[in-house]
Amino acid sequence: GEHFCVPQKLVWGGMSMAREMKDSGIEWIGEIPDGWMAVKAKYILSANDSGVWGNDPAEDGNDKIVIRSTEQTIDGKWCIENPAVRNLSGVKFEGSRILPNDLLITKSSGSDLHIGKTTLADEYFIENECYFSNFIQRVRCQNYGPKLLWYLFNSPIVREQCVYLQNTTSGIGNINADVINNLYLPKAPFYEQHRIATFLDRKCAEIDSVIADTQKTIEEYKVLKQSIITEAVTKGVRGERKMKDSGVEWIGKIADGFQLTKLKYLCTILDQYRSPIAADQRSQKGEILYDYYGASGVIDKIDGYTIDDHVMLIGEDGANLRMRNLPLMYEVNGKVWINNHAHILKPTEKTDFYFLFFALECIDINVYITGSAQPKLSQDNLKQIWVPTPSYSEQREIAAYIREKCTAIDTLIAAKQQLLTELESYKKSVIYEYVTGKKEVL
Repeated sequence: GEHFCVPQKLVWGGMSMAREMKDSGIEWIGEIPDGWMAVKAKYILSANDSGVWGNDPAEDGNDKIVIRSTEQTIDGKWCIENPAVRNLSGVKFEGSRILPNDLLITKSSGSDLHIGKTTLADEYFIENECYFSNFIQRVRCQNYGPKLLWYLFNSPIVREQCVYLQNTTSGIGNINADVINNLYLPKAPFYEQHRIATFLDRKCAEIDSVIADTQKTIEEYKVLKQSIITEAVTKGVRGERKMKDSGVEWIGKIADGFQLTKLKYLCTILDQYRSPIAADQRSQKGEILYDYYGASGVIDKIDGYTIDDHVMLIGEDGANLRMRNLPLMYEVNGKVWINNHAHILKPTEKTDFYFLFFALECIDINVYITGSAQPKLSQDNLKQIWVPTPSYSEQREIAAYIREKCTAIDTLIAAKQQLLTELESYKKSVIYEYVTGKKEVL
């Protein structure tokens, strides 16, 4: 069970006694129980190595799956990013075969977000004869339970040390063998390790279940919000009314009385106010910093601005145009800097700002997008987007209705998002407390 105070209790033969704690001498670990040690990883690892290089497809038909990156999260989920199926002549794969209980750590990748993510090899890797690339650091251990080691590598203990060691030894952006070897880890007696890992499996599964339910609810709220917007934009909010075919497949039926208008007649495009500027050139020395916008919202701060107006932004390029994992539309009001990856739209006087904003958010724009590897919405194609348009007074009526309904839903989503944050924080604290022995599994 869990005990939430120190000293914790051990029960031996029906008798209860205080569990003695001691200073580990390591800032990230803190106190550990008597009988535990704080040791450098190199003393418990039997392997700490990188895999094979190579990017070219095989030509001899003897392909092998080489893992380039593990997008591991503390939830225990993983996926393969850009698996390279290849077999280069002269490359020896034998030493980089993934075996049971190998811990795979993404040591470098195209995104810093992936660095340090780990996964414990499971049946997929074994059954499919997978190998690990030079972007992966493979770790094996001795006298230490592999599952408990996985929990450690997903805890603040290892993550904070990695940041420190990267800064002092290898530089940000890479986790190499030296960084891993010099990590300090709390080492419980072997008979306790399995008990801790088993407990954490159960406890984390309980938390994950609540997280999954919460995420599902958030997605349901988002679907409801989208349906409210679509219904209002195409049918209005005046109750049942006669509908007609819009003549545009991706819009479907619209209310009788609504018209279809190309976007170029509903707004002015102000792309002349866009100006890209490299990250190392963005000055932040001024007294006031302004939002720096890209295709999917604010990406930085800068002490200048390119526009001072009430406008809306829609991405010009990027995967989000098709995937829609993030909002398509962004409202800007005031001084901001906008780069060349977002189009700037200002509605005409006869177009309600928020009606157009919501209409563009709900319309399927895939037919206007070009490119597959790098989706793009050109200005010419942007102008051709068909938008269902009622009278100006009804636009305002619809926009007010949507804003009221969506504000209520957004409040519910925000509460669920806060719960997710608290659950993730709680899960991290549970892992930390038990892998360092501050709480005991009885």
